Amino acid sequence: MNKVLIKNAKIVNENSIFEGDVYVEGEYIVEVAEQISAKSPDVSVFDAEGKYLLPGVIDDQVHFREPGLTHKANIETESRAAIAGGITSFIEMPNTNPQTTTIEELDKKFDIASKTSYANYSFMFGGTNDNLDEILKVDPQKVAALKLFLGSSTGNMLVDNLEVLEKIFSSTDLLIAVHCEDEGTIRANTEKYKAEFGDDIPMKYHPIIRSEEACYLSSSRAIELAKKTGARLHVFHLSTGKETELFTNKIPLEEKKITAEVCVHHLWFTDADYEEKGTHIKWNPAVKTQKDKDLLWKALLDDRIDVIATDHAPHTIEEKSNVYTKAPSGGPLVQHALVSMLEAYHQEKISLEKLVEKMCHNPARLFQIKNRGYIKPGFFADMVIVDLNNPWSVTKENIYYKCGWSPFEGNTFKSRITHTFVNGSLVYKNFKFYDLKKGKQLTFNR
Repeated sequence: MNKVLIKNAKIVNENSIFEGDVYVEGEYIVEVAEQISAKSPDVSVFDAEGKYLLPGVIDDQVHFREPGLTHKANIETESRAAIAGGITSFIEMPNTNPQTTTIEELDKKFDIASKTSYANYSFMFGGTNDNLDEILKVDPQKVAALKLFLGSSTGNMLVDNLEVLEKIFSSTDLLIAVHCEDEGTIRANTEKYKAEFGDDIPMKYHPIIRSEEACYLSSSRAIELAKKTGARLHVFHLSTGKETELFTNKIPLEEKKITAEVCVHHLWFTDADYEEKGTHIKWNPAVKTQKDKDLLWKALLDDRIDVIATDHAPHTIEEKSNVYTKAPSGGPLVQHALVSMLEAYHQEKISLEKLVEKMCHNPARLFQIKNRGYIKPGFFADMVIVDLNNPWSVTKENIYYKCGWSPFEGNTFKSRITHTFVNGSLVYKNFKFYDLKKGKQLTFNR
């Protein structure tokens, strides 16, 4: 049995930081205490003195592109990049090829991940205008949620039949996760700017085409429908300050029927970055203004926004280098999500305790993930050791995404992920991987 003892760590867990030790046997945390001695000579001891021990990050929204789009990425390459970034569990989206809109395709993805994933995994099931029968077959203890695209994005999964949408909301007990952008507004705006510029629309118009109005219109409709039907709704990747007004912080997370997520790119970049970064920071929904960014941070800190995620969605550099209308939206983020948010800690925007709450505890609570997201006895030993004072720069040589690029290239981060443990096994240490695909299928307390 694998036995691990982490000594002298500054443990960040459940809104406190305390110095102590963590003892692991097999896949599970056995003891957390101020001081623990090695119980036998076969214990692997790691001295974390001066470093912080965090629960492994749970990323509730990634696109790992398998099956069908594996020239961009696959579960093996991107889960490997994820553990280098301290992400030990991920929930992957259904807009692959074929789409994950049947139980048969869902089972195929679980089979791939069981053989290739370095991190723990689950998948969202995709809703369409005509697959309600398949939705009703989904096992809620096995699948993280139902994903609906209420605005078209990468792939072709737009659910635009309002009658069908209401029926889905009324018929399933699954958590419903939504991408909210109003398609009619976006199409009208796109045509307006294409008439002026053709296909080579300057990137600065992206947040005007995929506008605040498009986001708010769609988000507010989804929330109205959830309130009408009693559905459990989670709104992905808020990008506007106006949308944050739709959410509450007046009740505990477990009692919320409507929750929200923000992604690292909407907390880091603004429309001022389009001039330098161009299509490399083209996301749907779009990165918007400094004011929007400030209001997203405010809502995150006052608990109207519940989760920080990535929406990791890699494309090749050749694909991203096309003109505006032909360049796909999305970018790779799992390797650099935690260190970018730790940079925000250094900038005194967020505490370590709040960061762990939003990236580790709350995804586990919100999705009812069984025995993950915390450092406590009986939980799986998914943990990350972080050195807050060990600067490094992002270069092509240390990027692990299959696509080989990052919107953070050239950035220097003060913090470094030094060790990542998945289910009790050391899988990554200081830019070195151990060829241990220890990822397990997530299960849910439902």
